Amino acid sequence: MSTPAQSQRPVGRGVSTLIPQSATDQAMAALTGLETVPVHVGLLQAAALLLEEAARTATDESAKAVMARTAGMLRSAM
Repeated sequence: MSTPAQSQRPVGRGVSTLIPQSATDQAMAALTGLETVPVHVGLLQAAALLLEEAARTATDESAKAVMARTAGMLRSAM
């Protein structure tokens, strides 16, 4: 039988390294798990436009590249 202190042990630091910490890393991780689902084309158009605008104004070059690549993927999906 475990004591309450043993069962409430904090999660180790190793687990946090498996979870993307930045929004850019989270988006890249999400893109790796793509699957085909029905989506309204208007939603894709809106998302592509928003990402393209965000990429134009972004100062972080890696984030800018991810946004532009994602917008391109959305456009090709249409």
